[in-house]
Amino acid sequence: MAKAEYHKHQRVYVKPVGTWAVIEKVKPHWVRDVEEPVKIAYDCGLGRDFSADELSAEAVEDNPVGNWRLMRARNKWQSVEECAHHPQPGTYPVVVTDAQNWGGWRVPGAEYDRDPGRIEHQARLIVHAPSLFALAERLVKSAQDDPDASTQTITLAKSAADLIRAVNARPEDMQQKSEGSLD
Repeated sequence: MAKAEYHKHQRVYVKPVGTWAVIEKVKPHWVRDVEEPVKIAYDCGLGRDFSADELSAEAVEDNPVGNWRLMRARNKWQSVEECAHHPQPGTYPVVVTDAQNWGGWRVPGAEYDRDPGRIEHQARLIVHAPSLFALAERLVKSAQDDPDASTQTITLAKSAADLIRAVNARPEDMQQKSEGSLD
């Protein structure tokens, strides 16, 4: 029996073609009276279906937050003509923060229509937030390890450390802080 090794919208390297592609469809091949598919094929939009051994997955970074990515969803409420002023008419950005294409960040259609450029920028910022956070951590560590760090580097590292603390703060810590400032 076959199990799917890749999922829809996953970026893979297609060995026979020598290029990267995104899986558009996962196609299981069923046989009557068998509970699981016999084999799995993958449609990458390159003219034919590929088997799992012809594909290889993108290397996953060692990132505890995960592989956040930007996908496009079809705009169900407006036609392409009605949203021709959008950066990519007929679609809106969806930031997926889970390996199974669940969870993440979406924006209401009316808000996207009000300022699509701003929403597109927010989507890109959210997608790259884990990398920016890792960069801030490396900056702090670099400043701590370098006894000859300049005052400008130390100042930047202190700002980065404040941001790291704010991101890592638990909700109860933030509540206590805000209650303490009311006194």
